[in-house]
Amino acid sequence: MSGAAGKPSPEPICRWASGECLIMAATGELIRLINYVDDINTTLRRIHASLYGMEADERKKLAEALRNADSKLRELLEQVEK
Repeated sequence: MSGAAGKPSPEPICRWASGECLIMAATGELIRLINYVDDINTTLRRIHASLYGMEADERKKLAEALRNADSKLRELLEQVEK
């Protein structure tokens, strides 16, 4: 969305888990990245829902993949918070 003079208009940025919602100018890039995070959360819910039908060896392989993702997420979070 664009406001006067082509500047981005304020977009609500919400953290639904905490109930916190801020209004701030958001660039298209920021909105795109936040959408990626929303997609990750959706994927995690789908994985969680699929756990009940998995065999133990499948769960073990999934746990390994999740640990790898966890370390990458923590590295990224450190970069973002700088």
